[in-house]
Amino acid sequence: MRKHILCFGDSNTWGYDPHGGRYDEHTRWPMVLEAEMGAGYRVIEEGMNGRTFCFDDPVEGGHKNAEAYLPACLMSANPIEIVCVMLGTNDCKERFGMNGAAIAYNLLEFVRLIRAYAFNDRGEPPRILLIAPPPIGENILETRHGVYFGKDAPEKSRVLVNEYHRLARLLRCECISGGDFCRPCIQDAVHLTAEGHIALGRAVAEQLKGSRNGQRTL
Repeated sequence: MRKHILCFGDSNTWGYDPHGGRYDEHTRWPMVLEAEMGAGYRVIEEGMNGRTFCFDDPVEGGHKNAEAYLPACLMSANPIEIVCVMLGTNDCKERFGMNGAAIAYNLLEFVRLIRAYAFNDRGEPPRILLIAPPPIGENILETRHGVYFGKDAPEKSRVLVNEYHRLARLLRCECISGGDFCRPCIQDAVHLTAEGHIALGRAVAEQLKGSRNGQRTL
């Protein structure tokens, strides 16, 4: 039986193509991760456009609330060897009124839920990799998303990256910065390019292979 890796996130996990539609299975970072990990692993893609950590979005709907959905998602996917989480970009939207530190604080509840509802094939909690989302582009106000995210979104997202790493140490989870490997495209300042997806998938695989060999990076 192949080991499951659950990739949980928003449109940058779903594979939103800023030029329209969705990237194919050879491009989306979770599928790149699966190819890199080899035949012993199966990646479960759990991305959704507009998903937030904890908000019933007043514009896009309550189904965007990740924390409300997470327990059922985990139980349906068990047993899970590894959970990768990359969230927080949509929480930077102006309508939610949150700063980067407050957004990242949701990781405390998120990790608690993962450890409560997920288990691997040995009955243990899964390994957790937190992926700090790449910061929103400084040109956000020049894009069609600017009216939703507002001028402070880039700074919020940069703080979010720092807080991911701080909380990962506290929670004893692994953590990498997506922005070390990819950037949002210039066209909309939010979504990854095809090249960015491929680079991120390879970077996550490298981290997980190191973890598998006992070389945990906190």
